[in-house]
Amino acid sequence: MPKKITMADVAEMAGVTKSTVSRFFNGGYVKKSTRDKIQKVIEQYNYVPNTFARLKAKESSVIGVVVPTLNSKVTSRVITSIDRYLRERGYTTLIKNSDHDIDLELQNIQKLIHLNVDGILISSIAMTKDHKKIFEETQIPVVVLAQDYEEGISIIDDDYNAGKYVGEYIGKTGHKKVGYIGVYETDVAVGLHRKDGVLDGLKAYGIVEPVLAKSDYSFIGGQKCTREILEEEKVDAIICATDRLAFGAYKVLQEKGLRIPEDVSVVGFGGYDESSLLTPELTTLKFDSYGMGYLGAETILKMLKGEPVSKKQIVEYEFIQGNSVKLEDLKDYNKG
Repeated sequence: MPKKITMADVAEMAGVTKSTVSRFFNGGYVKKSTRDKIQKVIEQYNYVPNTFARLKAKESSVIGVVVPTLNSKVTSRVITSIDRYLRERGYTTLIKNSDHDIDLELQNIQKLIHLNVDGILISSIAMTKDHKKIFEETQIPVVVLAQDYEEGISIIDDDYNAGKYVGEYIGKTGHKKVGYIGVYETDVAVGLHRKDGVLDGLKAYGIVEPVLAKSDYSFIGGQKCTREILEEEKVDAIICATDRLAFGAYKVLQEKGLRIPEDVSVVGFGGYDESSLLTPELTTLKFDSYGMGYLGAETILKMLKGEPVSKKQIVEYEFIQGNSVKLEDLKDYNKG
């Protein structure tokens, strides 16, 4: 078996400096011809950098965390919980933000693998074939958050049943014409499962043709979709796949002089702190994001110790009844 090569060996064989190889692995600028030379050596010798490894240590005590954005209350709760749990047990978190870009997300995963972190927690935008290929090939334990990863280990929100709960709630409160602002279906959990739950919940109360719109996760996207819905039909309720989208709905409805909830009810998902500051206070459904982070961190450490773990864990949710849904037709509604 050939001896393990070093970064200096890679540099020498590629005809470049060691600092250039280091820059290559850390995502710095290296011209394409040089990158190709380095990559050829890496592939030939199956070289993996060990940047964080301690001298004569088998573990780095670093856990990589990949998230879709840093500009999210849900993500911040998940990261806070992960970091706290791991820090108390002597581990350091290395966080990579993908900015809702699939290609960048894949690059971030590869970088963490190259840095030889002990394990990876990924709150994934979507589970693509490329994701699965990387996870299958790496020897590093991986736990997927917020997306169902049938071939591996995942921690997920109960998106379908949460969506169904909200759909039924809007049906039970007497609404007849409903708009739904969802997200793109590349995000299977929110874009498909949550939407399917909402639609099935509405259907149970005879609402079979809601006005559908799709957006990214942004405040601006929520505004755009609300305008589209209002232009298509007069609705008495708008369900939003996230609270941030609901914020956009509030803005447009208020600009058009429509009262919430007297003219149009609004409900979201997320339970953001800011949602309670809106006028009227937003009715929303809150997932246990801290619980997701805790379970993810606990699971990755169990995997590192070789302990058995559940293939799939589902976190709970809580319905928060604000004042943004018209309730005059609600009869003996049971929140639980």
